[in-house]
Amino acid sequence: MNTALRAASGPVIALDTSTAAMAAAVERDGELLGEVQSLAERNHSVHVIAHIKTLLASSRVAPEELAGIIVGNGPGSYTGMRIAVTAAKTLAWCWGKPLVGVSSLEAIAYGAWHRGVEGLPVDGNLAADPAQNREHWVLPIMDARRGQAYCAGFSCRAQGTAAAGWSRFAADGVRLMEQWVDSIVERASVTEDLGLGDKPVIWLAGDLSLHETSAERLVAEATKLGADVRLLPYVMEGRFLAELGRIRLEAGESDDVHTFIPNYTQLTEAEVKLKAKQAGEA
Repeated sequence: MNTALRAASGPVIALDTSTAAMAAAVERDGELLGEVQSLAERNHSVHVIAHIKTLLASSRVAPEELAGIIVGNGPGSYTGMRIAVTAAKTLAWCWGKPLVGVSSLEAIAYGAWHRGVEGLPVDGNLAADPAQNREHWVLPIMDARRGQAYCAGFSCRAQGTAAAGWSRFAADGVRLMEQWVDSIVERASVTEDLGLGDKPVIWLAGDLSLHETSAERLVAEATKLGADVRLLPYVMEGRFLAELGRIRLEAGESDDVHTFIPNYTQLTEAEVKLKAKQAGEA
């Protein structure tokens, strides 16, 4: 039997510092034992280990009991991602535990979708109505400045408040929000042209505050095509990161502690300037 698969029945700890919120949780076989959400981006490096120790103690879980360590590997804040990944790699190596990386964007999408569906009124809950059987597209975003956003695309069909067939249709990346909206509207248009039945429920989730104009255009244009668009401001929760990580663990998957790195998706400004300078000197 695969070691990671056998160990997955125990508790796991998950953490992410790719955004302004440090999200962490301890979970055992679907049961949430403890959770932390700290909005202190500049202090993540100061508090991350203390939060982990406190979280394990309050959850009454000893390090040796852990089945694995799950970490959000970005994209997101360049410095922030490195804090969680470095902490997770260090603890996984010290404690001899499997390390599992999860896309931070997927954790936002997964959590936002569950929170959104749970918040719908019963009489308007399309997701909970099997007769509707509508496809849901979940579009997580994080601001990446200059009109850009870290974004990705996921889809599922709802079985009550459970996501059935959760899958990815767009990779994590940095995109201009205007172009991202265009691509989603085009995708919705194609499903109509192919006669694929009911239009999707589209969830745009995450930090929407700096992309309100693009969000409103998505609502207007996708609604014209018959899609049901929901805007959902959402801050990542450790519990959903833990759920996604456990799925990987139960599949017998883990990452190499020594070679694992965050998903930076793009060069930092300093690296861009350096490359431009080097190209000019060549």
